[in-house]
Amino acid sequence: MKSPVLISAVGAALAAVALFASPAVAVDVDPIVIKGSHFFYKTNGTEFGNNAYTDPLADVNGCKRDIPYLVQLQTNTIRVYAVDPTLDHSECMSMLASAGIYVIADLSQPKMSINRNTPRWEVDLFARYTSVVDSLQNYTNVLGFFAGNEVSNQPNNTAASAFVKAAVRDTKTYIKQRNYRAIGVGYAANDDPDIRIELADYFNCGPTSDSIDFWGYNIYSWCGNSTYTESLYDKRTAEFADYSVPAFFAEYGCNHERPRPFTEVGALFGDNMTSVWSGGIVYMYFQESNNYGLVSSISESSASPLPDFSSLSKQIAMATPKTTNSASYNPTNTKARACPTSGSSWRVASALPPSPNGDLCNCMQQTLTCVAKPGLDTNSVQKAFDSVCGYSNGLYCAGVQPFPDNGTYGAYSMCNSTEQLSFAFDQYYKAQNKQNQASACDFGGAAQTRAAASASGNCQNLISQAGTAGAGTVTSVPTGMPGSSSKGSPSSSSTKASASMVHVPSFDFGLLKLGAYVVGAALTGVGMILL
Repeated sequence: MKSPVLISAVGAALAAVALFASPAVAVDVDPIVIKGSHFFYKTNGTEFGNNAYTDPLADVNGCKRDIPYLVQLQTNTIRVYAVDPTLDHSECMSMLASAGIYVIADLSQPKMSINRNTPRWEVDLFARYTSVVDSLQNYTNVLGFFAGNEVSNQPNNTAASAFVKAAVRDTKTYIKQRNYRAIGVGYAANDDPDIRIELADYFNCGPTSDSIDFWGYNIYSWCGNSTYTESLYDKRTAEFADYSVPAFFAEYGCNHERPRPFTEVGALFGDNMTSVWSGGIVYMYFQESNNYGLVSSISESSASPLPDFSSLSKQIAMATPKTTNSASYNPTNTKARACPTSGSSWRVASALPPSPNGDLCNCMQQTLTCVAKPGLDTNSVQKAFDSVCGYSNGLYCAGVQPFPDNGTYGAYSMCNSTEQLSFAFDQYYKAQNKQNQASACDFGGAAQTRAAASASGNCQNLISQAGTAGAGTVTSVPTGMPGSSSKGSPSSSSTKASASMVHVPSFDFGLLKLGAYVVGAALTGVGMILL
């Protein structure tokens, strides 16, 4: 289990590249491809692996300061927990490429993520994910994306995994639809003994279009001068021996003993593990109050290595991993895992939530008569939901509610909260007789009536698929960017409904590590690199 240390935020900017930035990095590097359960360089077929440290990609001065230290640690991959797709970090990406360093980027950010306690996979969040993909896909040293990090971390919140897996599915589909180069999408899980096997199986099972391309494991069981067996690395390795996609430690580096001796590096890159694991990412680069840092930031232009830096550097220098060449590697572990059975410790069915479809949400919103008033605050929205969903055993909310435990999802469960509330209001309103309708659209002043638009064309087709009560399955793919609508609008209105930014429930700001940077070191000698 991970040591219970609070991971604080790093006070540095996070960045990404704008969609219409320069289409290529200044220095191209050999793209990474996936074959079986290993990563390989596309051109020469040598095996790739990581053990990297990260720094904010928009901070050019920071990159100039930190990349030399990453090179000292023989780093070949860094992980970024959140990026800002409106910023330009092309210069940092170019410097990283010149140093042979790849990037794995998390797609969420602290204010927009899948909440483990009240999970949703909605249009706005999908738009966030795709904006990160758009901003980074043109850099050949982007290795892949994480669709989530430790979202389900105990049996009572396993349902959240359904929404993360839906994010994996839709992000992979988006990358393919945009004709971007093949970029993997994975998930980073914690080491919870009650659900570790179920998590690994769930994200690997089912069609490849729905499942992860690689698996990240946040594991802190090797503390101090532990051993391969005492740390239970042997058991974890056995559990992943036949995993069909690359698996690596997305975080490691227990700090119960300080300075950290990093003796696990020898095991991770040793004979017992290299055939199963593609290396690991050391937590973390800058020193914070949690005492996981490898360097301390002195100023914008200077940093000072800490004792952990020396320990890691020493262990990396001694590691001698055996790697595989793609040409001579014929995967035998190609069979995906079976999906776990839903039960007391795993409360999610194999069916996934619907794909966010902004066209559908916009069409639905425009065709309603009783709608939520604009500008409602979170408390008002929550109160209104409690009211309308309390009638007739939740009948009027069936089209917007998700039930991951049995795999049932309302067609509009991926719309934003204002759209969902409007749908529920309208369902209730239309169920009343004409005598009662005059007072049925009020809900304590949260609702109002208006002239509904008539659906036509693609809009009519979408709403027909969703069904009158929202219980249908929509198979049509949205046009344009997630959340946008360009065709098939209701015939009486060509303007989009203004989407409220209120979500119920609100996002869990503590779910992510708020930009805490992870570092991993990799071996670059003799042309062979392990992740």
